[in-house]
Amino acid sequence: MSVPTAIHRLLPPSEVDPPAPRTAAGLSQTELTALYERADRPRLRMNFVASLDGAVSVDGLSEGLSGEPDKRVFRLLRMLCDGLLVAAGTVREEGYRALRLDERRRAWRTERGLPAYPTLVVVSGSLALDPGQAAFADAPVRPIVLTHDAAVPPPGLTDVVDLLRCGTDRVDLAAGLVELRRRGLGQVLCEGGPRLFGALTAADLVDEVCLTVSPLLAGPGAGRITAGEKTLPRRLPLRHVLGADDGTLLLRYARD
Repeated sequence: MSVPTAIHRLLPPSEVDPPAPRTAAGLSQTELTALYERADRPRLRMNFVASLDGAVSVDGLSEGLSGEPDKRVFRLLRMLCDGLLVAAGTVREEGYRALRLDERRRAWRTERGLPAYPTLVVVSGSLALDPGQAAFADAPVRPIVLTHDAAVPPPGLTDVVDLLRCGTDRVDLAAGLVELRRRGLGQVLCEGGPRLFGALTAADLVDEVCLTVSPLLAGPGAGRITAGEKTLPRRLPLRHVLGADDGTLLLRYARD
């Protein structure tokens, strides 16, 4: 097992005059879990990483921005969720594998009456998905594909996923979230991509944003963490700022 990367709490959310940053062992897994704990009501949480100059990727992939502090929170948020929501393009481009957790994270979930694994939920309007991709074919829990009535699945896809149709000729994300919650997936974590983030923002469905700021200037070329049609600005209160030894910042914003 790898040694946890030191993450220090810099700004408690409710203290006007916060104490000095922690610089010794950093936050334990228990302390970090408490900061990102499951909500007592349904919630859609976004998780993204970006460079200092706002890039969503390096050479087309987010992996180039993600260091160990980001990966630690990434793994934690997957442990806490009921469903992992992701766009089909991100599944293809990032090479998503089966959504699995290690033994310790599975034990944390089962001790709290949760299924051992969260459910992968893929948003796809075209159903241009490969049923042989490990994210589907090797999944420990049968994934859900959120689509619309007019979409036609390729051969073999319905052998490995459940289709959830919401909308006539385009995916109705609000109706999809309602249906996911009806199925017990109240705590939904979304990992993108940018167009899905933009669509969820436009529908005012985003409750929380967890943003990792990588200490890297990526330069021009890459897009932002959100894309799509223009929407009205919305405020999200800052809940905490965490700093890591390598200069990474971990930010959490959430609705009241």
